[in-house]
Amino acid sequence: MRTLHTEEPLAVAVVEVIQTGDVRALKRLLDENPGLASARLGDDDPDGMSRTLLHAVTDWPGHFPNGAATVAALVSAGADVDARFRGPHSETPLHWAASSNDVEVLDALIDAGADIEGDGAVIGGGTPLADARAFGQWRTAHRLVERGAETTLADAATLGLIGRVESYFDGTSPSQEDVDRAFWGACHGGQQFCAQYLLDRGAKLNWIPPWEELTPLDAAQRSNAGALVRWLRDLDAESARELSS
Repeated sequence: MRTLHTEEPLAVAVVEVIQTGDVRALKRLLDENPGLASARLGDDDPDGMSRTLLHAVTDWPGHFPNGAATVAALVSAGADVDARFRGPHSETPLHWAASSNDVEVLDALIDAGADIEGDGAVIGGGTPLADARAFGQWRTAHRLVERGAETTLADAATLGLIGRVESYFDGTSPSQEDVDRAFWGACHGGQQFCAQYLLDRGAKLNWIPPWEELTPLDAAQRSNAGALVRWLRDLDAESARELSS
């Protein structure tokens, strides 16, 4: 597999046509450079990093012009829709589209066969949905569910999918940690109804997760969920700073 250093003229040119949405110029480059669609950008050093051209389509902030057509052109020319980033994580292009809230490209990747349950997210090594949920990319998060993504209790609570949340308590009892994670997620997602449901089932009001020093109240405040913040305050919820003072 060919690897192009990011400053090579061909690498610069192909990323430019991808991110400006010039599909005609992209197809010309692909025709003139056999194997380019499957090339990697970066280096092959053991401690190096590299990505694919489909990662360039989905790179932050995403929403590049003609994104779906660009995905189709690259896949038609031989790009691996599930190719992974090489470096500190192993995300696929679908993870990056989910993290950029880019529904158009997300759909194009799934239509091209991308694994909706692929692991490797920067969030706990999980699926694209884990990334979308954690980063508050609600459009892609809901779209992934619409396209068939499996949900955890935390996923369902964060997205306000109360029917799915209730199903986790149907004849079984989730662990305390799962309930606490889901409650925190509901507050992160501004989902008061789900938060109330989980609190009634033993969620800890001021639980602090291992990934960041924020209580559910802090998470709701960060998400600008005003009504939820007021409800939590009425329950005597505290911020992480208040708990440590």
